[in-house]
Amino acid sequence: MLDANLKTQLKAYLEKVSQPFEIVASLDDSAKSRELLDLLNDIVGLTDKITLKTDGTDPRRPSFALNRPGADIGLRFAGIPMGHEFTSLVLALLQVGGHPPKLDEETIERIRGIDGRFEFETYFSLSCQNCPDVVQALNLMAVLNPNIRHVAIDGALFQEEVESRQIMAVPSIYLNGEHFGQGRMGVAEILAKIDTGAASREAEKMNAKDPFDVLVVGGGPAGAAAAIYAARKGIRTGVAAERFGGQVLDTMAIENFISVPETEGPKLARALEEHVKQYPVDVMNVQRASALIPAEQEGGLHEVRFENGSSLKAKTVILATGARWREMNVPGEQEYKARGVCFCPHCDGPLFKGKRVAVIGGGNSGVEAAIDLAGIVSHVTLLEFDDKLRADAVLQNKLNSLPNVTVIKSALTTEVKGDGNKVTGLVYKDRTTDELKSLELEGIFVQIGLLPNSDWLKGTVELSPRGEIVTDERGATSVPGVFAAGDVTTVPYKQIVIAVGEGAKAALSAFDYLIRN
Repeated sequence: MLDANLKTQLKAYLEKVSQPFEIVASLDDSAKSRELLDLLNDIVGLTDKITLKTDGTDPRRPSFALNRPGADIGLRFAGIPMGHEFTSLVLALLQVGGHPPKLDEETIERIRGIDGRFEFETYFSLSCQNCPDVVQALNLMAVLNPNIRHVAIDGALFQEEVESRQIMAVPSIYLNGEHFGQGRMGVAEILAKIDTGAASREAEKMNAKDPFDVLVVGGGPAGAAAAIYAARKGIRTGVAAERFGGQVLDTMAIENFISVPETEGPKLARALEEHVKQYPVDVMNVQRASALIPAEQEGGLHEVRFENGSSLKAKTVILATGARWREMNVPGEQEYKARGVCFCPHCDGPLFKGKRVAVIGGGNSGVEAAIDLAGIVSHVTLLEFDDKLRADAVLQNKLNSLPNVTVIKSALTTEVKGDGNKVTGLVYKDRTTDELKSLELEGIFVQIGLLPNSDWLKGTVELSPRGEIVTDERGATSVPGVFAAGDVTTVPYKQIVIAVGEGAKAALSAFDYLIRN
């Protein structure tokens, strides 16, 4: 199952296991069960600390649980955790085996203190780059607290469950049989939802903080770069982010970040966070800003308010809140979001295996999505508003070579159709004739660009007609002492490498402002 190179790497990791434990597999006579058995035999053959039993009674087959003698650990994989989930498997083996987690003691104690009964189920796909964060977070919580149980389920392998629960996007998380959440979540986000009183405690802590010299709002590439450059100047720096990593977390392949030939979004996001933590930066994650109150006079303190009721004050502020997927804003889109309307082809594509889907958008992201989906689904229809595709020529050539792709240009999507539970089709207008036409399909992947996360700033700083923060060549906004960087600004070309540079520039400008005021 595992090649020699992977076995060598895994053997080195398993040397960190300090407490013996067992793997209990629930199998049948299917090919997938035999494949899982081969994987588990490879694992136990690399260390004498792990034993394998094949007498499991779990109804999901193939599946396996990790059990440590004398401990009550509810951690199970249903399926074969390869692909993006192989890292989740390795971490689970280490953590059940006694290797300490990379979490601060305060968070560990919060997890251990959770009372009640929490039965989590996470549906993932092996190609989903967002799923491992959820799986790893809930696995770790299950290791630390016996009240928390978790099973990670390969949606492509357990298709009947996916269909019965009408799951059309991953990761999909259920708690005690009820839908709990959708999309990427880490330990902080999950704790915030299940730890009663966590928001008020965090708000109290934030309200008690002294003013910052520089407060960065946003934790994407621009925010991370701004924090690092500010901290290196020796000034008091804070970062408040809704989710550290930002839009990068939803990006699959990154091949244009200079000096890094190839990486993935989540990996780059982790590297950004680790780099920030090398400096004395006060990082406040899972914090959504709600208002900016500018200083009453130049050189005074600005205030940023947050949805948890807290506020932070700072001599300068750097706004780096990034952007989000642009939606079509047509009838039915909101109703069927995550029930056929999707925004991540890498994550959700495997759930539409053998089905008909549409991709909305003919830029690079749309054409790349159509190419990826064509290898999974039965047919892809790409709809482009313009009379020509805007993607790079090399991508268009690849798209045109695929037999199961239809391209419709001059098409304006006007409605998403569904049966009350899931998407059944869409309606579009042929812009050359104004005729309304219908397509029958099961999935719609929207790839029409980004919207700046600036709604909370309306009436405070100058915004462009597109909602972007207007900045000058130094990253300064219309409010003295308030700077901005990254995809939320008017700076053209929304690229990671540009956002990093703009974040550094904004921090240097903020430092210069502090010196002069």
